[in-house]
Amino acid sequence: MAESEPTRAARGDQAGGEMQTLAAYVEYDGRGFVGWQAQHGLRSVQGEVERALGVIANETVRLRCAGRTDAGVHATGQVVHWQTTAQRTARSWMLGTNANLPPDVSLYWVGRVADDFDARFRAVSRRYRYLILNTPARSALHAGRCLYEPRPLALAPMQQAAARLVGERDFSAFRGRDCQARSPVKRVHSLELARAGAWITLDIHAGGFLHNMVRNIVGTLIEVGRGARPPEWIDAVLASGRRERAGPTVAPGGLYFLGAEYEDHFGLPPFRRLPLPLE
Repeated sequence: MAESEPTRAARGDQAGGEMQTLAAYVEYDGRGFVGWQAQHGLRSVQGEVERALGVIANETVRLRCAGRTDAGVHATGQVVHWQTTAQRTARSWMLGTNANLPPDVSLYWVGRVADDFDARFRAVSRRYRYLILNTPARSALHAGRCLYEPRPLALAPMQQAAARLVGERDFSAFRGRDCQARSPVKRVHSLELARAGAWITLDIHAGGFLHNMVRNIVGTLIEVGRGARPPEWIDAVLASGRRERAGPTVAPGGLYFLGAEYEDHFGLPPFRRLPLPLE
């Protein structure tokens, strides 16, 4: 039997109304997905979230995200937005959608935003983290959630090399083959590496990224960390503009999309920080 209007009203929902723009933060474990982007017949994060939101909205929902992630890449603060005439409370959107999502993806914030908000085009910068487990013994519990590197890595040379990538640079040498970006020039605001026990974290903050850029940077810095190349080698790699001059593309499982930043007037709360590494 269909719900009555009083029942919907008591829950904070209405049958329909004015068009509004909503945004949400999405967290997901990328191991079970072909990536963010919906692909016919394949399991994607976008497909799962659009389906679950559609159940709550009782209409088709189309999402745009801050940064499309590849298969195996995780997110702690993916930002999405959609437009709808369905009137629901923020709590109803979040809890109702999560009830219709599988365990490896969830929303942890939903709110109404200005109609000119766009998760992709209004982002002024984005942040990623890459996790490396640098120990002789691999971890069964962290498989698919980090890069296992059994060879000793020297952190100081990696940090020296990373500093050479900060600023506005032509990152053609770190650009994936399938990259569709109009320009290879990107501005990296910060690139920091730190060690905590067996863990090495790489945090990168930039205005935008090329396809596979972070994973290619990590692979290149590992070459420096294991002593195969000096830190100043990075200068020659950048100057060459050739992908084959840089290090290998590392596995996607160690990469996390942390979130995106927007102008303050949009009112988005701080995104959830990654609670890793774990000892």
